[in-house]
Amino acid sequence: LDLDLGTYEYVTSSVPSSLAAGAAVGMGIGPTHIDTVLGVYKTYCTRVGNGPFPTELFDETGSMLREGGPRPEYGSTTGRPRRCGWFDAVAARFTAQANGIGGAALTRLDVLDQFDTIKVCTAYRVGSETVKTMPASGFDLARAEPIYEELPGWRSDTAGIRRYEDLPEAAQAYVQFIQEKLGVPLCLISVGPEREQAISMRPLE
Repeated sequence: LDLDLGTYEYVTSSVPSSLAAGAAVGMGIGPTHIDTVLGVYKTYCTRVGNGPFPTELFDETGSMLREGGPRPEYGSTTGRPRRCGWFDAVAARFTAQANGIGGAALTRLDVLDQFDTIKVCTAYRVGSETVKTMPASGFDLARAEPIYEELPGWRSDTAGIRRYEDLPEAAQAYVQFIQEKLGVPLCLISVGPEREQAISMRPLE
């Protein structure tokens, strides 16, 4: 959504509202006072409004992602249903690099409890080319087709788990896969909307 680094024309009016630098620009904080940036990612992707969305799902799976958690995916102000799709590691890695994040939180792991198979987009097919980095133009992103890797689901309730080692093996494998593709360490995993529904992985450095 960032005016400079987003996919124009589907951007906001402020600069750089969607980047960590926005804290310095918007609140008058010197950039040297920001020690570490924490990125926050859902275990799947969502979007409200128009714009390119390579992993968007229009089938029952998309509806399950939207309705599956304790807090369904609808706009908090407008009530509009959010567009949902599988985790996009290409876009996630781009935001991690653009923001210089030192660690990440992975939220809504519990929403994936319902799936036998989980997909992660690890590259795009743009025309005849396979690309693993974010396309520079909105035109190319709009015609990008996701290339997926499939991981086994775990089909068990994770909402009550508070330690990483107590997660199902398939859930642990999924978390490690996301961490590898993101390229930064995961510090926190959430398994529900409440404050206590969090699993600490490591301190944020």
